[in-house]
Amino acid sequence: MEPQLADLRKTYAQRTLSEADVLPDAVAQFRVWLDEALAAQVDEPTALTLSTVGATGQPSSRVVLLKGLPDNAGFLFYTNYDSRKGQELETHPLAAINFFWPGLERQVRVEGRIEKAPEVLSTEYFQSRPRSSQVGAWASPQSQVIGSREELEAREAEVADRFHDQDPLPRPPHWGGYILRPQRIEFWQGRPSRLHDRIVYELAGGGWQRSRLAP
Repeated sequence: MEPQLADLRKTYAQRTLSEADVLPDAVAQFRVWLDEALAAQVDEPTALTLSTVGATGQPSSRVVLLKGLPDNAGFLFYTNYDSRKGQELETHPLAAINFFWPGLERQVRVEGRIEKAPEVLSTEYFQSRPRSSQVGAWASPQSQVIGSREELEAREAEVADRFHDQDPLPRPPHWGGYILRPQRIEFWQGRPSRLHDRIVYELAGGGWQRSRLAP
């Protein structure tokens, strides 16, 4: 018999989360949890869901990868500036990101303002990527309609030929990093009976204030 979606559920009981368990600084606390996710070898520990808002107010989400915590005060990721998310961030430089580590029964929700990463940082990272990824960044008109897979592969071949004698490639002007400067970070630990632990940090007066939220 096919399982009923409404009947699918899991009991969370691995860990607890109390105010005494967390550090005063929210980003430092995130780093602790990230390190634990890395040590546990969970799948895609740096994967995050990035949510943005378009000009009409329509939200959109996609998964990208965390690539750093610059100054221990921000969340760094890279993308095509001309993509849908890039255009939406240009119009509304506010975003939310979400990490979910089911193996640890944890998630982290972050909200804040977006700024472009320094160009030198974007160039340094771009040129550290595999050559195929560098070519792909030049070849793909991200989020735009294309006629076929063959068209995309033809663009890839053209870029590879154009830069055949350059290694690394120059960074495309339409590609680079964003840093989300957090204003609110929530740590969620799954608990039995859906009475989950939620500790939220909010930036106020230059410092972090902590509170417990009902599940």
